[in-house]
Amino acid sequence: MHLIATPITLKVAATHLAKHDSALAPIIKRAGLSTITPHRNYYQELVESIISQQLSVKAAATILKRFVALFDTGHFPTPEEILQKDIEQLRSVGLSRQKGSYIQDLALKVIEGTVKFDHLDALSNNEIITELTQIKGVGVWTVHMFLMFCMGRLDVLPVGDLGIKNGIQNLYGLDHSPAPDEIVKIADDNNWHPYASIASWYIWHSLDNKPTAVDS
Repeated sequence: MHLIATPITLKVAATHLAKHDSALAPIIKRAGLSTITPHRNYYQELVESIISQQLSVKAAATILKRFVALFDTGHFPTPEEILQKDIEQLRSVGLSRQKGSYIQDLALKVIEGTVKFDHLDALSNNEIITELTQIKGVGVWTVHMFLMFCMGRLDVLPVGDLGIKNGIQNLYGLDHSPAPDEIVKIADDNNWHPYASIASWYIWHSLDNKPTAVDS
C-alpha cells in the first residue's frame, strides 16, 4: 500500500518532518501544509509535462491552450486524435519538432498498449519509472514529478532536481551542490521517509521555487 497525499497524510507528514529535521521545521511553520493534490488524469498529465519541459509557466500555459484548441473538440485530445495531426500541425501551436514527436510517441504507445495507466496504482515507484521512461522525452525527473504531483505518492526523492540540490545546499550549509548519494544520505539522516515528497516540497518552498526540469 502506497501512502498518498490527503489532508490527513499531509498533516502527519508535516508533523513528522518538523519533529525530525530542525532545518525544515521553520520552513514548515512558515509554509503550512503542502498543497499537493493528486488526480487521475495520467495521460493528460504526461502530455502536459512534455509540453512544459524547459519552458516558463506562462509560455507552457499559452502553448497548451493553443494545443488543445488545435483539435477543436471541446476536450483534451485523445491519443487517436493526436495521431491524426502531423508534426507540422503540432508545430503550428508552438511545439518544437522534438516535442511534437514525443507527444505522438506517447499517443502511439497508449494506443498499442505499451503504456497502460489503469494498473499504475498497483505498481511501485521504481516500476512506474521503468514503464513510463519507455516514452520518448519522458525521463526520470518527469516521472518523479508525475509520481509526486499527479499520483500523490508521498515518498519520492527527486535527487536530480536542480531546485532540490540548491535548496539542500543552502539549508544544510554545504559548500557544493550535493550529489544524488549525498541527498539520499541527508534524507536518511533527517528521517524524511516515508514523506520524502513532502520534504522536497518544503525544500522548493524554501527557495520560493518550483521543480526545475532536467529531462529534455
